Amino acid sequence: MFRNLRPDAVLVQAVIAGALSFAHLHDLAAAAGQDGWKAWAYPVSVDLLLVAAWRRMRTDAANRDAWLWFAIALIASLGANVATAGMLDLHDVPPWLRILVAGWPALAFLGGTLLAHAPSPEPCPEPEPAEEPAPPDLTVERVPEPAPELPSAAPQDIGLEPTPTPTAPAVPVPPALLDHARKIADAHHAQTGAPIDAGTLRTRLGVPAALADSIALQLA
Repeated sequence: MFRNLRPDAVLVQAVIAGALSFAHLHDLAAAAGQDGWKAWAYPVSVDLLLVAAWRRMRTDAANRDAWLWFAIALIASLGANVATAGMLDLHDVPPWLRILVAGWPALAFLGGTLLAHAPSPEPCPEPEPAEEPAPPDLTVERVPEPAPELPSAAPQDIGLEPTPTPTAPAVPVPPALLDHARKIADAHHAQTGAPIDAGTLRTRLGVPAALADSIALQLA
């Protein structure tokens, strides 16, 4: 633990400056008639008032009372340092200085009480992070590709009755109806890749089952 401790020049300088200021305040209070423990209490009160005012300034920089009491404590400390540097005969202290030294405890008590009971500034509420809007629900609808149009089944009423031959199918098929059925069969084959069957021909053409079978035989 002690190996990690390193001397800090700023800390050493602050300790030396504080000790000298403490001694000057003690000497001035003793010269003004405050002997014994009272002479040691004066520098403590001045330094504590400085620290209290400085802490209040740190938390509330706009507090005028903190700046005022910091200036009063600083003037008292600087005045004692200058007075004990040969500017004042400590063996013959003027009456006004004795009055200031005697009245300092009441002044320091007032300043410390006001600083301790001053209302603390309310912390500014942290702004709440703005909620990012949720992305809209996008529904992509795929438009189906249009199927090739098939010619409507509109059988024509043809009253021709061809003469059956031995090789002809059981049910005669008019040529116009056969051509129309061939177009439907070609469209069906292009759409599905398979030849059309008799049941599909019957549905598309709206003809009896026997006629549909005969047409399927001729288209095969």
